Amino acid sequence: MVDVLADPSLYEYTGGEAPSLDLLHSRYAAQTVGQSDDGSQWWLNWIVTYRDTGEPVGFVQATVECDGSTLVSEIAWVISPRRQDQGIASEATQMMIGWLRAHEVNRFTAHIHPEHQASMGVARNQALRPTST
Repeated sequence: MVDVLADPSLYEYTGGEAPSLDLLHSRYAAQTVGQSDDGSQWWLNWIVTYRDTGEPVGFVQATVECDGSTLVSEIAWVISPRRQDQGIASEATQMMIGWLRAHEVNRFTAHIHPEHQASMGVARNQALRPTST
């Protein structure tokens, strides 16, 4: 994933920079716990692979928590610029949402920079709509 996340263009709208191997190692170690320390959030992360070769091309992730009696999820996706514009982000996000719905998650949000047209397209493909926040 270090190579997948190395392209600086991935951080144009989100800020930050490409992670080192050490940073990814500690990030993934924390994420594989699967939940926050108090258990109020689930942390779900999937590596997206290219169907023809099995090479990693990005990830999708969800943070799930209970809002009253409803499970809600903040979702995100990142696909390497080398594999963008192929529908991979939309397909992977759709599969993740399907899995989440099967596990009783009923509401979804994604935080997208207002100028990030590609991510807005992925969100539209999932029937997500812009809000004032």
